[in-house]
Amino acid sequence: MTRHIRHAAVFCALLLVALLVNAARVQIVQGPEYDDNPANRRPDIARYQQPRGDILVGGERVTGSRDTGEHLRFERTYADGPLYAPITGFASQAYGTTLLERAEDGLLSGADPLLAPLPYWNDVTGAHNPGGDVVTTIHEAAQRAAFEGLGGRKGAVAAVEPSTGRVLALASTPSYDPQLLSGNSADATRTWARLNGDPDQPMLNRAVRRTYPPGSTFKVVTAAAALDAGVVRDLDTPTRSPDPYNLPGTRTRLTNETDGCRDATLREAFEWSCNTVFAKLGVDVGVRDMAAAAKAFGFNDDGLRIPFAVSRSTFDTSVDRAQLGLSSIGQYNTRATPLQMAMVAAAVAGGGQVRSPYLVERTLRAGGSLVATAGSRPSREAMRPSTAARLKELMRGVVENGTGANAAIPGAVVGGKTGTAQHGVGNSGTPYAWFVSWAQGERDLEPKVAVAVVVEGSAADREDISGGGLAAPIAREVMKAVLDG
Repeated sequence: MTRHIRHAAVFCALLLVALLVNAARVQIVQGPEYDDNPANRRPDIARYQQPRGDILVGGERVTGSRDTGEHLRFERTYADGPLYAPITGFASQAYGTTLLERAEDGLLSGADPLLAPLPYWNDVTGAHNPGGDVVTTIHEAAQRAAFEGLGGRKGAVAAVEPSTGRVLALASTPSYDPQLLSGNSADATRTWARLNGDPDQPMLNRAVRRTYPPGSTFKVVTAAAALDAGVVRDLDTPTRSPDPYNLPGTRTRLTNETDGCRDATLREAFEWSCNTVFAKLGVDVGVRDMAAAAKAFGFNDDGLRIPFAVSRSTFDTSVDRAQLGLSSIGQYNTRATPLQMAMVAAAVAGGGQVRSPYLVERTLRAGGSLVATAGSRPSREAMRPSTAARLKELMRGVVENGTGANAAIPGAVVGGKTGTAQHGVGNSGTPYAWFVSWAQGERDLEPKVAVAVVVEGSAADREDISGGGLAAPIAREVMKAVLDG
């Protein structure tokens, strides 16, 4: 009898071991597979059982959470949704997250291990941390000025603080209300289909995710390259530039929108945006030095994040001399995001140094204690300090004497550069109106803000499209909002 009891005990022990091994296999080996299975709603139910942390602008919460009383209990809410959508993105029970909601999802949802009181605490206790908060660098008045300035037109605005890289405004129009996507109802499904089917692409963040030919605003980069390379040594010496200018190796004749560009000085050519002068300067500088200058400003960088990804701005390095001439006036394959062009203006304002832009000032636990801060941002030299000083002088001239008069702010020093970019087959597309600028208040020791504005315009006002007419007034109001505090 004892022998049978012993055999039964051993058998039960083996069954227990087998059960433990199988449980471990299910939890450890197959756990991720079960977690990712669409039929498993437990992760979603757990995720939405508590309010999400908030995104703050100027100390005010621009997001919130609403208790629905359903299985997926808390839905995301947005204050001034269309105004801040290019920053927050959306957090949807049905369609996931985008932009800052995605980049900071771990902290906002409470899943980030940094929110736990002790390492591995949640793994042991099974507890869930309250979501943390994200404090942005956005300047509320500047963001509103950018959004309202664009109005019903398609376009974008990016503004940064030159001395730090803090992003002060990111506006994109047309916009949308992300709260309409927060739930998983039929209304959310219809809104998703409508937004994705809209030819104006309201969910596209034009400030950081769309690239445009920068047109004449790229002449800031070309001027910097020419001055750094020694191709131009004096702002007031004639440049020996013909008008029209035959692009090298072709019969294509490049012309200007204004008279007086033949042999114009760099100062005159910059103020009145002479295509012939800058195309020839680019050719004289050469592909290698032009590409190096563009790279120093941030072009061809695949890794820019603020913390969400920014589309790559491009300067083609595989061009012949004719294509180089067009690239040097912001055409051909040269393309830039508005944020990239704000960085170009910031480099001039910052004495030749450009700092990596960033959007998150600090992150906080639910109780308000600090998780992390942005800290000091790295900088790189985009041009020599002496070149930056000359370009500041040239950009001031555009506002005080040239095509950028609409950006002038009484009592402030303002520099700018206009641009009207052609695009489409045979330049058939409606031109883009550009303006890049910086501003320094009368009591400021250095420029406080750098801005880039692009307006896509419409076929109806094609003849009236210009950077100075459409984009400069928007930039002025954004800069004024920052200078006024």
